[in-house]
Amino acid sequence: MTVAPTRGRSRKPVTLPLGGVESENHPWRIRLVEHPKRFESSFFRAAKRAAQQILREVSDDDLPYGPRPTAPEHWEMHHGGSLWVKGNSGWRMYRARVGIEWSMQFCAEPVKVDRLRREAAELVDAFPLTLPALRDLGYEEAEELLRTPVRDADGVEAWTDSLFNACVPMSRGNHQGILPKVPGEHHYPWPVKGADFVRYDDFQLWVTLPDGTHGAVAPVDRRGSGDGHVRLAFVPEGSEAAPALARAQDLGLMAVLPPNSSAALQAFSAQITPGSRTAAAAPAAGHTARHGGAHHPRNRRST
Repeated sequence: MTVAPTRGRSRKPVTLPLGGVESENHPWRIRLVEHPKRFESSFFRAAKRAAQQILREVSDDDLPYGPRPTAPEHWEMHHGGSLWVKGNSGWRMYRARVGIEWSMQFCAEPVKVDRLRREAAELVDAFPLTLPALRDLGYEEAEELLRTPVRDADGVEAWTDSLFNACVPMSRGNHQGILPKVPGEHHYPWPVKGADFVRYDDFQLWVTLPDGTHGAVAPVDRRGSGDGHVRLAFVPEGSEAAPALARAQDLGLMAVLPPNSSAALQAFSAQITPGSRTAAAAPAAGHTARHGGAHHPRNRRST
């Protein structure tokens, strides 16, 4: 694995050098217990009913996260900060500054949750069609939720299970999935997982690394540059690549894999000729690009 700088010169690391693995004389243990039956509040049932009606009105092209599930799958409602509003062109969903997962309500401070309520109210007020439309759908508690300060655990619960937090619609895979099938938001960092919803369809974000673990990669240059290097954006703890990625981050660098690496070949597999041994394309005549403060010849991929 090579490391490429993200700026002109790297800084000297300020952290202690990595050492060996230490263990305690009294090892910790995790007890696995049966999960108690989750209580579904009246707030959540009402929010889900409203969200399902909204989703029936939203066109397939305007769905926020992936295609509409087909039977036997169904929408799963993620507690991810779902700010639904209605404008002149129909329903839209924005994400709150943070979402409150169901279990996280029990450590949530009311004054901090109230800030989320106030921010949501300001957004909804900018879309005056929203509250009348929600009343028409039978979600009459919307205005009270937006106007009532959150002062205690009851208020936190009401907000956590409301339409303005608990109804980010996702397929089961995008919600709870684990690689190698589908990476779900619960298990992979959102700054990386979010790219699944904006990437080109012919770019493979998630790849299998040589040690069998799965990671996420990103191109190092814009589409069409022909540069087949990929930046390692995420690997799970325990991957053989994890120390290199951590060290690169400590140094303010990128962990970069070459165009002939298996990760790069997987990432660009739909953009290169089958059987290619490199993800870099043939050079385009006369094409140069500025990179890292100097001019370097570049290749241009045809797609």
